[in-house]
Amino acid sequence: MDPHRIDVQHHILPPAYVDAVGAPAIAGMIVSGRCPEWSPQVSLEAMDRNGIATSVMSLSAPGLPFADEASVVAMARECNDYVARMQQDFPGRFGNFATLPLPFVDASLAEIDYAFDTLKADGVCILTSYGTTYPGDAALEPVLAELSRRKAVVHVHPTASEGANLVGLPAATLEFPFDTTRAVANLLFTGSFARHRDIRFIFSHAGGAVPFLAERMARLERRPDFRKMVPDGVIAELKRHYYDVALSANRFSFSALLELVGTDHVLFASDFPFAAEDTMGSTVDGLRALDLDAADLAAIERGNALALMPGLQAADALI
Repeated sequence: MDPHRIDVQHHILPPAYVDAVGAPAIAGMIVSGRCPEWSPQVSLEAMDRNGIATSVMSLSAPGLPFADEASVVAMARECNDYVARMQQDFPGRFGNFATLPLPFVDASLAEIDYAFDTLKADGVCILTSYGTTYPGDAALEPVLAELSRRKAVVHVHPTASEGANLVGLPAATLEFPFDTTRAVANLLFTGSFARHRDIRFIFSHAGGAVPFLAERMARLERRPDFRKMVPDGVIAELKRHYYDVALSANRFSFSALLELVGTDHVLFASDFPFAAEDTMGSTVDGLRALDLDAADLAAIERGNALALMPGLQAADALI
């Protein structure tokens, strides 16, 4: 299969991370109930079989669930350096959405400097929530301000919100899209989208329930206290950002997403290895079954990612 796709949601599981977090904590969040067996070579083989030229790597949930700041900071740096080594070992095959040691603000600001200035990261990946703190909360304002100053790409990956208990279901099934929706609502109605217009957000899994609820959220503009947070309107703010198709390349999810945004704001993504390779293949096949014209399909699979992250073009030339 001709490798041309760019995968914007493809995850790392470095051995030091799995050892520190524990395989059961990872396994309990996902549908398989098993911590994936992963290595860079496993990713490369799956990418080659599914026509993926480059994958932008990120850390998935549960993120960095350590009790002390020092452990969070150290593991964030370990994960970022791990991806940098992958990029050196396999030129052109991997991009980097750097991990931030959130919710620790000063440490995150330092890691932003390291990620962009030293590692030349393509963006950062943050979680939808950190305990009860969501990305638009006042405590994290300095982090958003710095990311906006840098005109950063910020991939937002879901996690299980604190206290969520969905009758024992894996968090990935319902809680992940629900927490994505909470995070988007938080960014809207704290005014974070309006204040930090130079951040290009990518929301996972077609934005969770956001396309379905967009008009419902827009009704809040009737209240002056909410309206002032979205001066351009809810729908306009949602249209500015980007959405990946991981687990969403089907008529139910995709049709709702395309009612909200154009194909120029949709990005190919696999969610590998948390979603197994058969899901990666289903995403490839699912997009091709959606009656998209060739130009729109090419934009989703590759062109939109290159326009959003031009640095990937230089890496791609190394393949």
